[in-house]
Amino acid sequence: MTERHPVGQSLSITASVGSAELLELPWHLPLEEWPEENVAALPKGISRHIVRFIHLGPHIVAIKETTEPLAVREYDMLKKLDRLDVPCVEPVAIVSGRTGTDGEALPTALVTRHLRFSLPYRALYSQTLRPDTARRLADALAALLVRLHIVGFFWGDVSLSNTLFRRDAGAFAAYLVDAETGELMPGSLSDGQRENDLEIARVNVAGELLDLQAGGMLDEDIDPLEISESILLAYRSLWNELTGWESFDQSERWRIAHRVQRLNDLGFDIENLSISTDDTGSQLNIQPKVVDAGHHTRRLLRLTGIDAGENQARRLLNDLDSFRAYHYPDEDIDEEVVAHEWLSQVYDRVIKAIPKDLRGKLEPAEMFHQWLAHRGARSRDEDRDISFSESVESYIETVLAHRRDEAMVTGPPTSAITMPNPTVDLNWQERI
Repeated sequence: MTERHPVGQSLSITASVGSAELLELPWHLPLEEWPEENVAALPKGISRHIVRFIHLGPHIVAIKETTEPLAVREYDMLKKLDRLDVPCVEPVAIVSGRTGTDGEALPTALVTRHLRFSLPYRALYSQTLRPDTARRLADALAALLVRLHIVGFFWGDVSLSNTLFRRDAGAFAAYLVDAETGELMPGSLSDGQRENDLEIARVNVAGELLDLQAGGMLDEDIDPLEISESILLAYRSLWNELTGWESFDQSERWRIAHRVQRLNDLGFDIENLSISTDDTGSQLNIQPKVVDAGHHTRRLLRLTGIDAGENQARRLLNDLDSFRAYHYPDEDIDEEVVAHEWLSQVYDRVIKAIPKDLRGKLEPAEMFHQWLAHRGARSRDEDRDISFSESVESYIETVLAHRRDEAMVTGPPTSAITMPNPTVDLNWQERI
């Protein structure tokens, strides 16, 4: 339940969960003037809003100064999207009625929780970025847009700046950061609304990448226009797979199960499948009506309690299935029992072997995925079976130790603005 807490003479905090730490922040100061002890990072950029990352107890939150109506609207929208299980930042509070020491009114503040292990696009687009990484980010943004459109959400401001990315077993998962312009439509979106969002994405992403290119921040093999167009192609391919009609002969009924399996492989479950016949009864027509993302994530969570990204979950489940095939090749054993053994004998052993000072590098599931890839690559390269202990030690020393910590990468900031930002902080890596 959302509660409203008046503080002092005019300050009011609206929050779904009480947080005493909120009361300790210097709300009487403009966000730009907050003391360094409160600020997790001080990124600079062009924006119609002031955004700062702030320490809140053991957590980091993003605070954005805006108007009260916009803050209330975005807070409510993010809560609705969260209930629909859409990847987005978690709203924490609205702080209104702020007054400066001079008695002048200060902007309302929207507080959202910083997404651990998330990366702003400007932290990923650099001179060392490979073109395939750029395409994976485009694919992630396209997948996010599909998920938003499935639940009837019109974004209206699709851009890299309004998105955060988390590593997901060689791919990326995209999260909505800014819902200020978005709207949940009753029923489904029209084709025109979806195409409008796609055109916004094409224009904004091209502009953002062209800006980075002008600043020498992109690999010379990356074509900003091609990347922006690839978002449209990836979106339409996935949308058609999830929602398109498929017709086939009555004798090919196996294609129904095949369609369902394809959707499961993509990470989606079907809640309803529309099946009809033509006038002659010789042709079957099928169409998924409602799809629910997170097929592998839910299975992994059910079996092991591990909450991971979709691609991470698929990778871990593949290893779990391999574990079962190796240890119980001819036994009909309960998969929950196998999952418990795999968790204690394999997954937990890898994660517990990671030194404490390196555990902020990546999410545990991503570390495990990388360890699997590292062990497999060494085995192939050396044409021998690399032992468990040797592979873990090798992964830590040669791969993990050389990565930057990504638990709290905060700058440069994301914001609601859609125009390219020409100010790129080249020293952000030195602060984390």
